[in-house]
Amino acid sequence: MQIVIVPTPAEVGAVAAAKIAKVVRTKADAVLGVATGSSPLAIYAELEHRKSAGELDFTAVRAFALDEYVGIDYAHEQSYHSVIRREVTDRLGLNPALVHVPDGAAADIARACADYEQLIAEAGGVDIQILGIGTNGHIGFNEPTSSFASRTRIKTLAPRTREDNARFFDGDLAQVPTHCLTQGLGTILAARRLVLVATGAAKADAVAAMVEGPLSSMCPGSALQLHPDATVVIDEDAAARLTLTDYYRHTFANLPEWQRYEV
Repeated sequence: MQIVIVPTPAEVGAVAAAKIAKVVRTKADAVLGVATGSSPLAIYAELEHRKSAGELDFTAVRAFALDEYVGIDYAHEQSYHSVIRREVTDRLGLNPALVHVPDGAAADIARACADYEQLIAEAGGVDIQILGIGTNGHIGFNEPTSSFASRTRIKTLAPRTREDNARFFDGDLAQVPTHCLTQGLGTILAARRLVLVATGAAKADAVAAMVEGPLSSMCPGSALQLHPDATVVIDEDAAARLTLTDYYRHTFANLPEWQRYEV
């Protein structure tokens, strides 16, 4: 796992976007795993800037969202169908037909989950997956005690997750759905590359448990320890509980040329 510590949230987005840009430049029809929430917004802003500057072309890029709420209308501004369209598809100029989000309104949830796994497989798998981490250590909506072998499925959201997400629903916890469809930890780990971003002191405990804690289902993010190409990009506040910060800075400053990417 590569740990990159930078001063500001904007720089977190820039470093993560550079890694994604390298993939897209290498493979025009790359498969991106896209995430919602506050953490990835700086990534999308930087990728949009690079697209506008003529550095990147996303027209052939395919995308799969991590998750979607169950029981929320797709037209709702906080459905992930809406969020992905607004923050990713429209901003980056992706072809909407090539952007996929789990079907949280499906009559047959189990079938919808199996179909989503099949779509990812037919696309050849995810080339690079964007991730955030919840304050309780969840990635996607894989809450604590999720199986590391899990695939796309329905999950009950933890009270802490619903409380954290109430900010997207005008602070009204009653509006936050109780269930979701989410790619499983096994699905996420099958991506060729992972890039996780986190900012702010509220994420410091989760980041420390993910990076330096034991491999444990109590911190689903610790599953990244099992991945051969996982990059964690964080700001100083999110890094505050880490022990080996000097080593992480030294490692990133001395990457061999073939591992570098233009920020």
